Amino acid sequence: SNLGRLGIFRTVAVEVTPLDSLMRKDSLDVTIQATFDVPLEATIEANVSSKSNSYIGPGLIFGINHNNVFGGGEKLSVKLNGSYEWQTGGGSQHGKASLFNSYEVGLNSSLTYPRIVPGFLPQLPRTRKYPAYTRFQLGANLMNRPHYFRMVSFNGSMSYDYRTSLRAGHSVTPFKLVYTKLLNTTESFDKTMEENPAIALSFRDQFIPSSSYTYTYDTSYGREVDNRFIWQFMGMSAGNILSGITSLFGQHGEKHIFGSSFSQFVKGSAEMKYYHRFRAEHWLATRLFIGAEHAYGNSKEVPYSEQFYIGGANSIRAFTIRSLGPGSYVPAKDDVDGYFDQTGTFKLEANIEYRFPIWGDLHGAAFVDAGNIWLLKKDPKRPGGELDRKTFLKDIALGTGIGLRYDIGMLVLRGDLGIGIHAPYDTGKKGYYNMTSFKNSLAFHLAIGYPF
Repeated sequence: SNLGRLGIFRTVAVEVTPLDSLMRKDSLDVTIQATFDVPLEATIEANVSSKSNSYIGPGLIFGINHNNVFGGGEKLSVKLNGSYEWQTGGGSQHGKASLFNSYEVGLNSSLTYPRIVPGFLPQLPRTRKYPAYTRFQLGANLMNRPHYFRMVSFNGSMSYDYRTSLRAGHSVTPFKLVYTKLLNTTESFDKTMEENPAIALSFRDQFIPSSSYTYTYDTSYGREVDNRFIWQFMGMSAGNILSGITSLFGQHGEKHIFGSSFSQFVKGSAEMKYYHRFRAEHWLATRLFIGAEHAYGNSKEVPYSEQFYIGGANSIRAFTIRSLGPGSYVPAKDDVDGYFDQTGTFKLEANIEYRFPIWGDLHGAAFVDAGNIWLLKKDPKRPGGELDRKTFLKDIALGTGIGLRYDIGMLVLRGDLGIGIHAPYDTGKKGYYNMTSFKNSLAFHLAIGYPF
């Protein structure tokens, strides 16, 4: 299995010859025949997207991989991605649609070693028994949103992924640095930022230096089971080391490097999944997610890209993505940029889904989703968004629904119809079921893969 994961062999054949047991031999003669593959490969991915805001357009990703760049199974990957979208018809909510609209272009590279490279992490015991990887990543992206902003971002990181047992996996990122800069903005975007100072702080030009650790415990690794439990914990710390260094050089108050501020915050999350099989292909799948983050020191707000959001095909499926929260807050109906506000620093989500076969590769599902996001700091611009034990239960959105999945093994095509039961905001209707109408409570999602 480990030889196959290297990606440098076309075939790996194992021949086993038992020695004569009558001769009191308790060993096997094993011959492994590994045939090298061509190390260079090129990939092209093409897609076309159509969005609810009337944007439509193509995307292209061109990649070049060398699977044995230094002769030890090291993989070098370089990807160039680009996408272009234009707004059709009268879909523009900001005025007349322009000829040149939304586009994005990026260049990203990674170098992966199939072992632990000495550095920030010491050589671990038993790394030959289980897979272990060291990854270096470097990239740059340019994003243009014609009605909002044009932004450039740079990122670089070093990370380790390894296992210490069949069930325990670890991912350590001792260093990651992201830099974002707004090249220009529109009047509409500036107005939204003026009305939402907290959101504006998270969009400023800044460095985001961070370290993180993720622990995953999976009871089903390497075998077929009727009961599967997965627990994953993630912890992140940003800006603390840099804050200490700048303090030593005499910087006080808001600190800067190379003329730009840097973020300082902590973030943590825990996710638990449990799967139980009643009989062949009949599964009960459950998930519980909780996460929190807090900005301090050099930052008043957590960067926008690190904040939590909820809703959509892999979340509470009765509500579209970024249409809930924080808390009971709801943007004004005439605010076309209201979804900018719908992020938070605390998230709680729970899901339960019954999966069953229908015919052949076609499967069905019935599900219930609940949860929301909140603010741990009060924001006067977003009333009702703060986490409060008095309104906690009322702030939890609830939805149910049914779905179809076409499972061909390596690919799952999924369609889910969510039905809203309770919205955390004021809809004008009293009672727990406060949807304005059954028709308006429906949300349909197309997706690839299972939601969890």
